Amino acid sequence: MFSIKIKFTLLTLILCLGLSAQDKSFSIIAFGDMPYSLPQDYKNFENVIKTLNDQNSAFTINVGDIKASGTPCSEESYTKMLNYYQQLNKAMIYVPGDNEWTDCTKKEAGAYDPEERLEVIRKFFFKDSKSLGKDKLTLTSQSQNKDFTKFVENNRWDYNGIGFATIHIVGSNNNFLSNSKNGNKEFYEREAADLAWLDEVFKKAKENNVKALVLAIHADMFEVSEVAKEGSGFNQIKKKIKELSVDFKKPVLLINGDSHVFLIDKPFYSDDKTKKSLFNFTRLQVHGDFNMHAVKISVDPTSLQVFKFEELIVEGNQ
Repeated sequence: MFSIKIKFTLLTLILCLGLSAQDKSFSIIAFGDMPYSLPQDYKNFENVIKTLNDQNSAFTINVGDIKASGTPCSEESYTKMLNYYQQLNKAMIYVPGDNEWTDCTKKEAGAYDPEERLEVIRKFFFKDSKSLGKDKLTLTSQSQNKDFTKFVENNRWDYNGIGFATIHIVGSNNNFLSNSKNGNKEFYEREAADLAWLDEVFKKAKENNVKALVLAIHADMFEVSEVAKEGSGFNQIKKKIKELSVDFKKPVLLINGDSHVFLIDKPFYSDDKTKKSLFNFTRLQVHGDFNMHAVKISVDPTSLQVFKFEELIVEGNQ
């Protein structure tokens, strides 16, 4: 019996040693679009923080909308949320949503200039090349490129053979305005940066031979809104992501918020005539607003599908 146990232990050790860091399974958590109803939702958000800290995940991705569009876009509100994020035991990577800058023109939000608020967001949440949270990750920012120095929010990193990236694409039609007074200067500048960043992200994914790629944005680009009828702020971005995903061939996961409904789907077609799905591309849309919960994503680099999804229902927030 003793001999059998020794052989079993040696076999287990050999198998473990045979797995490279790029083959090891892990989990991440995605959430966003909260807290909205203040001040009562602060308690619910504290429940979220506790739940995230109870998980043995590698890191967390926040897809933006750190406040409701009608609550103040003040430095005080940004600071409060930043302090919450720094309570997370593991790293949290954040990509901005529309509520914290594009929608700040609303009277109840403070009647701010959106682009001025965006600069404040960048200074508050992207001070260096590190993630938020206690156990920080080092990120590679697009701002390291001299042509895109202001885009500190576009970041990428690899983890156990999987590539990850954030791209600043927001709801409210991606800030593409039919009544823009300056020809949508902000939109076109950020769109150019995002398109270049997507090229860079997929290029690095190929060079690093990652098993799959995860993209995190805020906007639900697949929801046709009244605003978008006069011209969509997502057309070029969606076209680019689809083309790059087809060329990449390996699994691509897009995580977004914005619409507040938990959803997993295949929004792209490989053949528009037959409406055959582009099967290597999956979209995950997270909970939000009154549904203050998260999604746990199990990642197995050795699996054909790579990703499995589980709703992470927060106790006390049902």
